Formats: sequence, structure tokens, C-alpha cells
Amino acid sequence: MHAQQHAPAAAGGGYNMKRRNPVGVWLGLPIITFGIYPLVWFYKTHAELFAYDRRTGDAATNALLSVIFGGITLGIWPLIVFVKMGDRIAQAQRAAGLQPSCSGGMGFLLGIFGFGMLYYQLQLNKVVDRYGDVAPGQQVSLAA
Repeated sequence: MHAQQHAPAAAGGGYNMKRRNPVGVWLGLPIITFGIYPLVWFYKTHAELFAYDRRTGDAATNALLSVIFGGITLGIWPLIVFVKMGDRIAQAQRAAGLQPSCSGGMGFLLGIFGFGMLYYQLQLNKVVDRYGDVAPGQQVSLAA
């Protein structure tokens, strides 16, 4: 008996993410909300990445808990989650058919100087822009 050849599985589809103003995410909303918005952003972007491509795994709750309880690990857990976010964004860029340009290492270095959220949001917007005028939450096809 011989093994049957199967065509590679299609990458499928996911749900488009929300395009956010990078400067608003990085500077405006954190000031207006007295520092609460970065927690909201961190959770929402992880949840949107999972809805966009389920292969990335659902890390939204873990991401938020890592920030809230990060002091227990002397800040190491949130740091790891923040760096891994760069890998998740790069995977989303690949799934959108783009050349991945996001780097967790660059996110970490820029984060030291307070520019990590700005960098990650700019990278996330590349994925959203790939789909043109497709509204957030609408189904999109994944290229890879």
C-alpha cells in the first residue's frame, strides 16, 4: 500500500486588525489615560494577532498578566513577552504575504528608549495596510 500525496493545506483566513495611529498609541493615549492605555494596547494587539492568524497562539491574557505581575519575575517575564511580540508581528507580516520586517530585538532596543510601542504599531500597520480598505474584524485571506 502506498501513501497518498496531499496538496499543502491552504493558509486559510483570519480577521483584519485595527489600524492605529502610531503616535497616538505611543504618546497621546498613554498621556490622556495616565499610563493605562499601554496595557489596553498590549492586550488588544495580542488578541488581534490571534484573530488574524490562529497559528500564532492566543497570548493576549498571558501578555496582560505578564505586565501586571511582571514584578514577581523582576521584569523578565514582561520583557520576554514584549520581545516575542516582535516575532508574532513578523509572522503576521509573512501571513499577509509581506517580507517580514519586524524584529523583537529591535523592539527591545527601541523599548529601552521608550519607542517600542511606536515601532511595533508601525509594523502592525503594514499588515493592516496590505488589505487596503478592509474594515477591522472583517475576514481576510492569509498568504502564507
